[in-house]
This record gives sequence, structure tokens and C-alpha cells, in this order.
Amino acid sequence: MRLVAVDIGGTHARFAIAEVAQGKVVALGEAVTLKTAEHGSFQLAWQEFERLSGGTLPPAAAIAVAGPVGDDIIRFTNNPWIIRPALIPERLGADKYVVVNDFAAVAHSVAQADDAHFIHVCGPDEPLPDEGGISVVGPGTGLGVALLLRSQGSYHVQPTEGGHIDYAPLDGIEDQILARLRRRHRRVSVERVVAGPGIVDIYETLAGIEGRSIAPHDDKALWAAGTDGSDPLAAAAVDRFCLSLGSVAGDLALAHGSKALVLAGGLGYRIRDSLVASGFADRFRTKGRFEGLMAAMPVKLITHPQPGLFGAAAAFAQAHRDA
Repeated sequence: MRLVAVDIGGTHARFAIAEVAQGKVVALGEAVTLKTAEHGSFQLAWQEFERLSGGTLPPAAAIAVAGPVGDDIIRFTNNPWIIRPALIPERLGADKYVVVNDFAAVAHSVAQADDAHFIHVCGPDEPLPDEGGISVVGPGTGLGVALLLRSQGSYHVQPTEGGHIDYAPLDGIEDQILARLRRRHRRVSVERVVAGPGIVDIYETLAGIEGRSIAPHDDKALWAAGTDGSDPLAAAAVDRFCLSLGSVAGDLALAHGSKALVLAGGLGYRIRDSLVASGFADRFRTKGRFEGLMAAMPVKLITHPQPGLFGAAAAFAQAHRDA
């Protein structure tokens, strides 16, 4: 079956034609990226993709959205579009459809991507297990967390709000990061530290420890300066981020009872070299009496170029596997 796969974020909406069969994605066409600000609604963007595709689109849709799903109306935080799932057949001509959270789509991508789309981070360098749980963690604008459960040749994706568990500092520097964040937030969740914007508070905390006066920085500039070596303080902040991410990822895998963990998202891929060279692995496995268990757990990074589109199509394939 052919379908339209869509991955909608705050700034961009990506479209592609996919083909699925027997619960699996068998092909994903070239992605077309549209700016959400240049289209007045999702329906109008859909029609633009149809025009660019040169013909009638398949009557099926797999839509991944950056936000919660399940309500009668889906609203986006960073763009004015809304989606009414009940109107999808009428407005888009899609008789069959699924709408999933964007990080749930990433977990579906982890479930169906082949081994070539993963690189080793730490732990045993072996394929992901065919049975049991796999934690999927994605530091981006926030911290996405999902649990992938495999059993007897099938799988289930459980979206979670694991990015909102409490942040637990492990040394004096992290105590100071927490103190800084607590001045602004009554409760400090892990995504305040180990999501992209968290690099700013880490950097400014390190500057305070060093007694340095610094100019304001945005997170994108700090990530660039920290990974290219142009700013040693930013590089130290990246290292500290990796340490904290290792702690959080290990906690989540331990809580899930997982047999493996996969890091996802563009930020994870950009800092892959820093992750391997940092103390991420040590923090991941240092869980007291369970250190041996954690050390035996493979940790990988997914490198699929379009995990949202691929995962949306995979979610459709699972939901309509008998169609």
C-alpha cells in the first residue's frame, strides 16, 4: 500500500510517499520540506505537496506531530496550524490514516530501521535485541522518551513523559547547575539540563565557577562553539551535558527494565563524537549494584536521515497491517 508520510514540527513540515506491506515499511521516497510559516493550514501544505508531486496522492496518511495526540483538535506550540483528525478523510481524501506523536514515530523508526542505520556508542557492540525492551531517548528542544517492546516478531511503542522526571545531580558542579535552575523553576526536570537549551545554564554555571564574565549566548551558538573547539568553556559545557545525559539515559533504561538503549534526534547525531569521547558511558553504567547489568547493555545512536517520516509510515504499517 502506498501512503503519504508527514512529519510536522514547529518550523517545517516534511512529506514523502511511502510504501508499506505486512506491517513493515518497504520504501520511503525523497522527502519534500515545506516551511509551516509559508502555508496557512496543514490542508494547504498537503495540497502544495500534491502539486509538487505532480498528481493525485494516495488515499492514506501517516502523520507525526510535535505535540500530544488523542484530542479532537491537535494544536502546535510553534505554528498556528490545527488538525482535526476526524476531518482527515474529508479534507485530505485519506480514507485510512494514523496520527502519532513525533517521538513515538522515532521509536517506530528504531523498531523497523535496519542495522546499517545505527552506530555504536557504548556497551557491547552487537545488534539490538529481538526480544524485550529498548529505551529510546532523544535530546532536542525537549527530551523525548519512549519504550519499545519487542516480542515474538512483533513490537509495541509506549510513548512516555520520561523527560519530566526529577533531575538528580551527582557532584558539586551539578549541584550548582540545579541551584541555578531552581531559582527559576520550583521543580527541575531532566529536560531542563539534557535537552538542547540546557547547554546555556550549564555554560553559565561553569562561567560562574570560573569567575568569568560572559556575554549572553543562545544554545545554537554554544553547541557550535563547544563542538568545534573554538571556546574551551563551551567545550567543557558539552562534556558536562554528555555526563548528565549518560546519567539520565542509564536511569531511564534501569527504570524501563530495558535490554538496550537508543539515542535519537539531530542533536545526538551532531555530538556523537563528543558522546563517545566523554564520560557518557561511565555515567550510564555507574548504577551501584547494577553496574554489571548496565555495562552489558548496548547503547546505539540511530542515524536514519528521516526518522520521523520513516517512523510515521511504520506506525501506519502496524496499525493497518491487515489492510
